[in-house]
Amino acid sequence: MPHSGLPKLVATDLDGTLVRTDDTVSAYTHAVLDRVRTAGIPIVGATGRGPRLTELTRNDIRAADFLVMAGGGRVVDQSDPTGPVVLRDERLSGEVLAVLLTDLEEAVGPLTVMVEALDTPNSPLWGDPDPEWRYPDRFEARTRAECLTGDVIKAFARTADHHVDVLLERARQIMPAALATVTQAGLGFIEISPPGVDKATGLAVVAQALGVDPADVLVFGDMPNDLPMFEWAGWSRVAVANAHATVRAAADEVTLRNDDDGVAVYLDRLLSR
Repeated sequence: MPHSGLPKLVATDLDGTLVRTDDTVSAYTHAVLDRVRTAGIPIVGATGRGPRLTELTRNDIRAADFLVMAGGGRVVDQSDPTGPVVLRDERLSGEVLAVLLTDLEEAVGPLTVMVEALDTPNSPLWGDPDPEWRYPDRFEARTRAECLTGDVIKAFARTADHHVDVLLERARQIMPAALATVTQAGLGFIEISPPGVDKATGLAVVAQALGVDPADVLVFGDMPNDLPMFEWAGWSRVAVANAHATVRAAADEVTLRNDDDGVAVYLDRLLSR
């Protein structure tokens, strides 16, 4: 059960959790997060977004002391007065990824694949054009061989013949955890990251830097890529009402939808009690 008092660290997912369907964050939410920081509680933005979207992420969660990005692969300390400090930066070998994708295609058929390889601001994804991808303005068509010549931050894959949750289950059966971490974040694609990379291991880097026990961490989320941090955090695990069924099932509590500022409403009540 959730603890009494206040947590020592608050971490929240962004898209689908803190960020509303229209890609905005309300002034109310920003104000409540500022109150959380004023109460002496550090805030972490924990997102699947890669480092190429750092400025967008900072704008969506302006109060964040730390960013856990790329699903845990990039961790940034924003509290250092000399400037942001990268605490973690993990990559997946393109050669290894090529083998994993081939093995998966043998089981499920041809895949649409995109990779995130660059971390400069607003860099495009590379790979197969797909009308289902929500962000075509940040995409560059490239062959798979071109995409996998070097290390990548993570990869996205889908097939029209499998629901994303079914594809995720098959991918986890085929791709050894020692070689890659596989999840999905609500985009209709599975996401393939370096081994040992998830939001829990990213948050663990932050907790260690602050000397905070996982038992004192409050987390918010909505999609399967949030489940590792739900398993890791102990103060309370809170799902928004629009969350994936697996996340609601893993939650200690359910707050309002992202479009109803569910994270801010929960935190506002917490600070006011």
